Amino acid sequence: MKVVVFGATGTVGRPLLAELARAHQVIAVSRKEQADQGDATWKKADATDAASVRRVLEGAQVAYSLVHSLGAADFEAEDLRAAETTARAAERAGVRQLVYLGGLGDDSADLSPHLHSRRETGFRLASTSVPVTTLRAAIVIGRGSAAFETIVSLVDRLPAMVTPRWVSTRTQPVALPDVVSYLAGVCGLEPALGTAFDVGGPEVMTYRAMMERIALLRGKRPFILELPLLTPYLSSLWLHLVTPMNAGVTRPLIEGLRNETVVRDDRIRRLLPIELTSFDEAARLALDERR
Repeated sequence: MKVVVFGATGTVGRPLLAELARAHQVIAVSRKEQADQGDATWKKADATDAASVRRVLEGAQVAYSLVHSLGAADFEAEDLRAAETTARAAERAGVRQLVYLGGLGDDSADLSPHLHSRRETGFRLASTSVPVTTLRAAIVIGRGSAAFETIVSLVDRLPAMVTPRWVSTRTQPVALPDVVSYLAGVCGLEPALGTAFDVGGPEVMTYRAMMERIALLRGKRPFILELPLLTPYLSSLWLHLVTPMNAGVTRPLIEGLRNETVVRDDRIRRLLPIELTSFDEAARLALDERR
């Protein structure tokens, strides 16, 4: 099949190209010119520009929407525009399936702007006749993942941390290779059409436990003190001071940590029974790649 990947230069997009190329003709889409590589043909398009999106979708059967404007001041509006443009162009082009990577926890009554944006973007993608397959994931453990890189920066830079209540929020981190396997596995898969799946790793843990486990892998033992009065907003400002991460990226992420992100429906495990990577192994692999 001809498969188009929007957001192909991202943390998830790059390894997904290689996985899809094993069985499909892959078109990788970026806003900037990219040289063709062995696993994909690169094309230039802006997901908010209808004409360029129509061009890259010509003849495609499946399209992946991995576009994310986190870091932009109006990331919510930007992502909605991209989803609207992609959905309408896909319908006109006769695309048979759209695949979207969303966020776990987006069914909470108290959504952060980031998770609200992920949910609304998925709804907008599903606003036409093209069936959408949505995979909802929590924090992705892999090199380049903003949440993972933020945690590593904290562990590396601070021997002691004063943290807010969100460090006790439960989450179900998933290894980058496992997310890629799930995304590639639903490509053209009939039972996955028009369906949303929760995806997660084999362990449920708190963010504090994640920090402590990564610290052990780094040979560190940071002192962590929870301070209930430290709000997620103040935490994001603090993170901007002590880590190299962009405040426009960390603020929405940190504000979303108040929402529990745990798998509630494991149907995808029966549909695609891949062997899940442990948290420690995923973190070790990501840390090795950073070196």
